[in-house]
Amino acid sequence: MTHPTPSSAPHPTPAGPSRTTAAPALSARALTKTYGPTLALGGVGLDLFPGEAVAVMGASGSGKSTLLHCLAGVISPDSGSVVLDDPRHGRQDLSGLDAEERAAVRLRSFGFIFQQGLLLPDLTAVENVALPLLLGGTDRSAATARAAASMAALGLAGLEERRIGQLSGGQQQRVAIARAQVADPVVVFADEPTGALDSATSTEVMAALLASTRDRGRTLVVVTHDPGVAGTCDRVLHLSDGLVVREESLR
Repeated sequence: MTHPTPSSAPHPTPAGPSRTTAAPALSARALTKTYGPTLALGGVGLDLFPGEAVAVMGASGSGKSTLLHCLAGVISPDSGSVVLDDPRHGRQDLSGLDAEERAAVRLRSFGFIFQQGLLLPDLTAVENVALPLLLGGTDRSAATARAAASMAALGLAGLEERRIGQLSGGQQQRVAIARAQVADPVVVFADEPTGALDSATSTEVMAALLASTRDRGRTLVVVTHDPGVAGTCDRVLHLSDGLVVREESLR
């Protein structure tokens, strides 16, 4: 089955510029990736626009993680291109960069949220959130102030000095969201961000994630198995055997 072309179906976004007027924040063209005899991506193309949330769904082995890693510059595709349009740094084809250059792009332009948060237990909450800024060379006092503001925006004011083990699961995941947002990324990638949470907490965390990304004009890409999580996004891309076989526009 062929996958839809990136421009095959309009999908208005409720926040940020509309698809008809905005340039894509991130574009992929003809991405292929194999691991030995296994085809992980078979020529995927897509556009991700500012102010929209896109869910990626599919069975295990469908290519979701490989697609996410290629889009985020964690790995390079065997062929094809991934072009980032960062208003602060211009357009750049990630597939043409070496590993060190891609790491620099990830630090300045992307944010990441994982199922288990991957927070550092020996650091306080605010130190965890400030870490991307510190790694990018921001002064510690300025980084801490920005981190505290990012936490406050997610309802975490007063918890800055707590250790990770002193926070609930929902609080920990909001700390992870704050860390992903603190450097003002162009695109936020979330890999099963609510997979370890109960349904009520999952709803709260997803609402916080959408409010801090899509509602601020950032692009959000969510890999999920949960139809409820996917249903909060603007579009859903369904992958099978390394191809986008179906695209749903929800808003």
